[in-house]
Amino acid sequence: MSRIILGIESSCDETGFGLVRLDDDGTVELLADEVASSVEQHARFGGVVPEVASRAHLEALVPTADRAFESAGLKLSDVDAIAVTAGPGLAGALLVGVSAAKAYAAALDVPLYGVNHLAGHIAVDTLQHGPLPKPCLALLVSGGHSQLLKVDDIATSITELGSTVDDAAGEAYDKVARVLGLPYPGGPPIDKAAKQGNGCAIAFPRGMTGPRDAKYDFSFSGLKTAVARWVEEVERRGEEIPVNDVAASFQEAVADVLTAKAVRAARELEIGTLVISGGVAANSRLSELARERCAEAGIELRVPRPRLCTDNGAMIAALGAHVVAAGVSQSALDISANPALPVDVISL
Repeated sequence: MSRIILGIESSCDETGFGLVRLDDDGTVELLADEVASSVEQHARFGGVVPEVASRAHLEALVPTADRAFESAGLKLSDVDAIAVTAGPGLAGALLVGVSAAKAYAAALDVPLYGVNHLAGHIAVDTLQHGPLPKPCLALLVSGGHSQLLKVDDIATSITELGSTVDDAAGEAYDKVARVLGLPYPGGPPIDKAAKQGNGCAIAFPRGMTGPRDAKYDFSFSGLKTAVARWVEEVERRGEEIPVNDVAASFQEAVADVLTAKAVRAARELEIGTLVISGGVAANSRLSELARERCAEAGIELRVPRPRLCTDNGAMIAALGAHVVAAGVSQSALDISANPALPVDVISL
């Protein structure tokens, strides 16, 4: 007998509701994925304002839920279990989603599962490409995270191999976009500009790629600073900034480091599948270079479609379905959000 899983996401500036069907054979089918974003409210500040995000979640919660159920052709009473992002993320934003999930679970008398946002970014790939091979390697690249993860079981076992020691890739994109006078968030406009530029025009540094550096960790703070200093020097000389070339050269440096370290890890650990997920996974150069290098190394590459890469309720519903299928114990109704939830804690 199939079960309907509702997923609720509110870790940052997107309010997401997703609905999936979990069949007896473990197949997970996406039924609805509705998102309300408050990114335009944050754009004038150049970054997410936690209080603004929390208020936006409160306003968007019920309308987004209504759209999800209407899209799926389901009623609230059809839900068999609820999964909600319990962390990591912004404390106030997380609490909005967790509180709503508790209310739904109590009212419907169905199990509640507080799950990990980062694991959700990996689980969402199963909605497009089917079950994950065991083990697989995940490169998670988003606004606040750049991590290499070994996934033995998406519902029960994720091990961090490396992570960001300073700025994550997404943060660097936002800061470089500001330097270049491009809008927030920085990922899409830099990607667009880079397509008109030369990625070899400027030799920007590749952070943490030396022989003594941690081989699976990432650092993009130095790259961000190098771009800013290069632009300052051009401005000092009174010359026009070649925005497209700067964007392309910066993006090439980011994609080069991310893909080189991911392919290296896959080879050294003898893992045959790499999943790239998170908001930055939608970047065209990252996916292009990853395809080239994975093909050369004989590694299967899986990248969810752009809509599934960004924060959404579908990814939380998908992870919830895998947790339910694995027989993981449900969460207590008094769980609290954990803004610093580590990636190896998949459910609370």
